[in-house]
Amino acid sequence: MTEPQVWTMIALMAAVFFGTMTLISTMFTRVVRSEIGGLRGEMNARFNAVDARFDTVDVRFEAVNARFDAMSDRIDNLDRDVHTLTEREMNRDN
Repeated sequence: MTEPQVWTMIALMAAVFFGTMTLISTMFTRVVRSEIGGLRGEMNARFNAVDARFDTVDVRFEAVNARFDAMSDRIDNLDRDVHTLTEREMNRDN
């Protein structure tokens, strides 16, 4: 262990080891970042599709609400007409 070549080989092996570890960790970080970016893009696209579907559903609910409002008006008019006819019949008997 006193030879300079041994210490040179130990230093060289340590440098190669740390260089390899640095390269692997850098590549791993890049891969993870790109995968997370791809996942983020895919999830945003799916959330946008869901939002578009809910917008369509909102339009449908508005149409159904308009129909219910029209039916409510018809029932109110029918109730008024029946009340008028009932009043007329009751007054006719007197």
